[in-house]
Amino acid sequence: MIENNKSFDKNIPILEVRNLKKYFETPSGMLHAVDDVSFELYPGKTLGVVGESGCGKSTMGRAILRLHEPTSGEVLFEGQNILGLSSDKMKKKRRDMQIIFQDPFASLNPRMTIYETIAEPLLIQKVYKKNEVEKIKAEVLNLMKLVGLAERLINSYPHELDGGRRQRIGIARALALKPKLIVCDEPVSALDVSIQAQILNLLQDIQERLGLTLIFITHDLSVVKHLSDEIAVMYLGMMVERCKADELFDNPLHPYTKALLSAIPIPNPDLPVKQITLKGELSSPIEPEPGCRFAKRCLYAKPECTGRDFELKEVGKDHFVACILYENNNINQQEG
Repeated sequence: MIENNKSFDKNIPILEVRNLKKYFETPSGMLHAVDDVSFELYPGKTLGVVGESGCGKSTMGRAILRLHEPTSGEVLFEGQNILGLSSDKMKKKRRDMQIIFQDPFASLNPRMTIYETIAEPLLIQKVYKKNEVEKIKAEVLNLMKLVGLAERLINSYPHELDGGRRQRIGIARALALKPKLIVCDEPVSALDVSIQAQILNLLQDIQERLGLTLIFITHDLSVVKHLSDEIAVMYLGMMVERCKADELFDNPLHPYTKALLSAIPIPNPDLPVKQITLKGELSSPIEPEPGCRFAKRCLYAKPECTGRDFELKEVGKDHFVACILYENNNINQQEG
């Protein structure tokens, strides 16, 4: 039976990420996919992570779970640095930390039925023995009911189902071990628009019922505003802004965040559109030089933007930004 995780102290972070880095070796040098990312996440809350394709948001989510082994840094889950755990201990920790993948078809084994897919983590983690067939089936049916899958589909294969039902299987599989933290890696981007709302509402309902903590990775800004308590904006491997969801949309500070928000379509043709057009070329994430990686495209770039990296600094209550325009905590320096 699925139980909730609401017996937590809301004032103590469930996840602390400190100076997380993930580099990949390429023929041209080290690709800095995630570079010095730090944040805290509290129980029952949702951190939305946004940014254009290739910014490192998915790599960050997988590095937190050690699906990609981090290059350096710390990931503290309930106060314990999981990067120091042996493979056996990390396997046990998987009960508490799960992921929902972007493509529900690619992430499911086409040779396994719904029953086998959802039951697999229960057997791997030895929650049940293989001969406890009735208990396993009861748990699988309970999970299917939780995510809105009809009992009659229990012996179906992924290719027999639409995208929405496939993603519900992925969600049920992620919930099977009663996790406390789930990384949602663009869980609706591969789905039809008509199905996206159903899955998003399902995730919200499950989070409320089970007390889950979520990292929600997406490129859809309207989605992230609807779901998140706090939003982090990433650009070429680094976090450039982080604050409460409403604050980000009402008072964006970083020039990249402003450009990103200006690209959101407005469903009213009579309203004026003030989209910020970015010019200049992208900086290379391979062996990047010190300095702001957005500087080459920034409308407010200064010579001082190069030569050193900029850390997230609090410039307002719970509003952090990495930009020279706010080095002295003055949020009124930017003009134009």
